[in-house]
Amino acid sequence: MGRARDAGDRHNAAMTLQIVLYVVAALLIAIGIAGTILPALPGVPLVFAGMLVAAWAGDFALIGWPTLVLLGVLTVLAVIVDFVAGILGAKRVGASGWALFGAAAGTVIGLFFGLLGLLLGPFVGALLGELIAGSNLRRSTTVGIGAWLGFVFGTLAKIALCFTMLGVFVFALLIG
Repeated sequence: MGRARDAGDRHNAAMTLQIVLYVVAALLIAIGIAGTILPALPGVPLVFAGMLVAAWAGDFALIGWPTLVLLGVLTVLAVIVDFVAGILGAKRVGASGWALFGAAAGTVIGLFFGLLGLLLGPFVGALLGELIAGSNLRRSTTVGIGAWLGFVFGTLAKIALCFTMLGVFVFALLIG
């Protein structure tokens, strides 16, 4: 009778660990989705980490390595697109190094001012950075708009890739 109880205890412990891992996976995915909009969080990598934890919790039975490789490629693509879009938006209008620094700083500082700060932070930061670099207000405004458009397009691309990852993940779960 003692052996049966020990086996039951091990089974219950394994089930508890699996549930904890699925909860951690869901939290990582939810925080990651928020991070696709909030620039201070590595959103898409957190989503990928959550999916990896979920696959591990299920012993990779439903989410296998081919799916994880595809999700990893989409993660890397999202990070690259996000990084490049912001720089290209500012560079396309001839932004200075100060403007690029200002856009990055404005994005981070904007976090502390809610949605309005998130939307205006890159613009204000790039504008101020370009003014520090010696440009006039008109030129600095153009650079700020370019940086803001880059930020917006980068964020939209990141969101689209994140939801593509979710679609791949759910599809793999359903056909698994």
